[in-house]
Amino acid sequence: MASINIEETKNQARALLNSRIKSVEELVQARQRVTDLKDQLTAAERDDKRAYVRATRDGWSPEELKKLGLEPAAAGRRRKAQAKTAGTNTETTAQAGPADEETAQDH
Repeated sequence: MASINIEETKNQARALLNSRIKSVEELVQARQRVTDLKDQLTAAERDDKRAYVRATRDGWSPEELKKLGLEPAAAGRRRKAQAKTAGTNTETTAQAGPADEETAQDH
């Protein structure tokens, strides 16, 4: 029977594990990027809503803004559609709206 080199076998096993670990590492990085981008999108949508509220308080009517191509709460409509498809509670989204407007009043 041929002798088995323990060190060589360990090195081969490590090489196999390293290739598998690399794919998981890439998956984790991709997932983290998605999470980061979702957070950025949430912040951008909040800023958009505050800016829209500020514009209406500065005298712009919703009709005028619409004529300029600035639809109200486009992000909110998308969020509600996602909530329906995901089966999440839309009351949470509705409750977040007035708080955002109150914050916009403070600025």
